[in-house]
Amino acid sequence: MRSKSMIIGLLCFVTMQAQELSWDWWPTGFSDSCEQADTLHYTASIQGVASSGRYAPTWIQSLENGEVSASAYSGSVSAGIYKKADSPHRWYDYDFGVEVAGRVQKPVESSPWGMMQGYGTGYFKSLYAHARLYIFDLTAGIKPQRELTADSSLSMGSLLLSGNSHPLPRVTVGIEQWRPFPGLFGYVELKGGLTHAWMVDNQYIKGGFLHHKWIGLRFGGKLPVNIAYEFHHAAEWGGTSPDYGDLGNNWQAFKNVFLAQGGGTLRTDQLNAQGNHVGSQQLTLTAKGKGWEVSAYWQNFFEDNFAFIGTGLNKADGLWGISMKQNRWPFIEGVTYEFMNTTDQSGPWHDRDGLCYAGNDSYYRNSVFQNGWNYFLRSMGTPFITSPLFNEDGTIYTLNSRVRVHHAGIRGDIYGFRYRGIVSYARNYGNDNSRRAPLTENTAVMIEVKKHVEQAWGLDFGLRLAADFGTQWGNQFGAMLTISKKGVITKW
Repeated sequence: MRSKSMIIGLLCFVTMQAQELSWDWWPTGFSDSCEQADTLHYTASIQGVASSGRYAPTWIQSLENGEVSASAYSGSVSAGIYKKADSPHRWYDYDFGVEVAGRVQKPVESSPWGMMQGYGTGYFKSLYAHARLYIFDLTAGIKPQRELTADSSLSMGSLLLSGNSHPLPRVTVGIEQWRPFPGLFGYVELKGGLTHAWMVDNQYIKGGFLHHKWIGLRFGGKLPVNIAYEFHHAAEWGGTSPDYGDLGNNWQAFKNVFLAQGGGTLRTDQLNAQGNHVGSQQLTLTAKGKGWEVSAYWQNFFEDNFAFIGTGLNKADGLWGISMKQNRWPFIEGVTYEFMNTTDQSGPWHDRDGLCYAGNDSYYRNSVFQNGWNYFLRSMGTPFITSPLFNEDGTIYTLNSRVRVHHAGIRGDIYGFRYRGIVSYARNYGNDNSRRAPLTENTAVMIEVKKHVEQAWGLDFGLRLAADFGTQWGNQFGAMLTISKKGVITKW
């Protein structure tokens, strides 16, 4: 009787799910309609930063795509036009954008390679075009590219690509959003792509490239529980070194980089793999209901041979997080907690007494690409692995890659005042993973409030207050004021 009741209950559940999901064998959501719903927008903003310390506090200038100067005093203006990809149900879509910015800052004389020694600079915040044909995407130009945690507005930043540095000019082909796999009724989704980018900062290697490919699978579809896995492989390669000359800039070199195999003229590239190879993996478990979603995720970083997440020599390293989002009560729309550890790095020795231990990974560093996993001297991954931009001795190497960080964030909307609060505590161990006591510590806090004021010509106002406390940067306080305006130019 009990078994019969369980079978009946299971059949009822399956029937209800079938009715809800309609068992569409490939639920892409696209229609055959070619109706246009396109809008051209404009944007303009002015921004100012003032701080009491040597630098702007951590949560004023980090994870801002390199747009906010790390100098204690800076200001910028920007303007641009853009079209969003705002027709997700159409079988094709496209978007583009161009935005230019000018910035002035207080010089910091010891900053390496003059990165904060100048008074002013101009640059493109974005200059790109993107097109989608059914599930396939093509993007070309300067547009931020990053790994996504569950709530990027509250995260400390991914380990591989976080949006901490300027975006690279690139060409990307692939499937950029989660799309259902054909024939599996939406229960299995995939995404993936291939990027070729140009490292035009020329900080050490002149004319180098960046290779990035990724693939992800997500299981569950419209079921209340989903599980997703992503794998990312990236490499710096090519260009000209002041020490070694030509590092390989042909199709054979690209093949070696793509397959992570040895080649080229350097002995190290022949014994290992041509280029500076790094990667990350992420597992995400998500539970969702009507108006809410909770995600738990685990991300790791590797610089040696690939091993499935949790099984490699550096399995003690990674980023673990939990995120809650809901839209039924606006006062608290999202909460995130994350912990990051990068102090293991496969052990203290790479080789010793004739034996290879494959340890001492020294994240974000490389003996050939001495500028490391950085772009315009900012970390392309988490900002808590300290960017060379802050090296007091003027060097361009990553000097602090072994860290432990606790991080929490909250955001919401209180009667039209959108707020975001973040607090992070970091312990820094430098590059010596035999060290037991931290070299420095820092607590970074930030509160941000934004408000759209229709009566003031439809302007958007934003105020961010932040501070650092500890021995890494000293006690420093700062504020950033932003005034911006967005609107519609035309529709078609």
